[in-house]
Amino acid sequence: MNALTANPLFGLVLTLLVFMAGVRINESIRKPFTNPLLFSTIVIILILVLAKIPYKNYYNGGSILNDLIGPSTVALGIPLYKTFHLMRHHARSIVISISIAAVINTVITALLAKFFGLSKLASLSIFPKSVTTAMAMGISDKMHGVEQITVVVVVATGILTSVFAGPLLKLFRIKDPVAQGVTLGGTGHAVGTGTAIELGKVQGAMAALSIGVTGIVYVVVAPIVAQLILGY
Repeated sequence: MNALTANPLFGLVLTLLVFMAGVRINESIRKPFTNPLLFSTIVIILILVLAKIPYKNYYNGGSILNDLIGPSTVALGIPLYKTFHLMRHHARSIVISISIAAVINTVITALLAKFFGLSKLASLSIFPKSVTTAMAMGISDKMHGVEQITVVVVVATGILTSVFAGPLLKLFRIKDPVAQGVTLGGTGHAVGTGTAIELGKVQGAMAALSIGVTGIVYVVVAPIVAQLILGY
């Protein structure tokens, strides 16, 4: 059994099959809790726990998909290029809104970390939660956080954004495609951008732009907020 699960094909095939099942279920039952990413995450965890399969065995194949994060993020530049005129027209409002959101986000994160008495390592590790994984790890390393904690928080943030994005956009009556894209990309990074692409090309392009802008802003803002509020 160990030899079978340690084969890279096991983790790769398991992930693809479970995610495809999640997509089919989501197509039949359009509800936030049937989000394919949320579904596949929960199911894979249950399979590993119940079958007592070591995570390192699963990750032998799962890491293959993980290596695609970089190329897939770069590929998001394609819809951005096709809607370049919108980016140029809304450049000022996009940068200002993302900058304000980043400040508010990091301030709230710092205050919550202080309120719950999180350790220095844990506090610094959760700061880049709204930045895409590759950039978040760099920010966490620069702030001397724990990259493993950062990755978990980033993934959780992306999943929650993808799950609750639709209902919240409807609740607050956010119908403008540019605003929808900036909201999803600036909060849920690559995962949120995937949801934005499902809404439309403009939303996907603006979300892709927001990933880069959010990352740049966080590099500057996060260390300053951590120093001012947490004293780190």
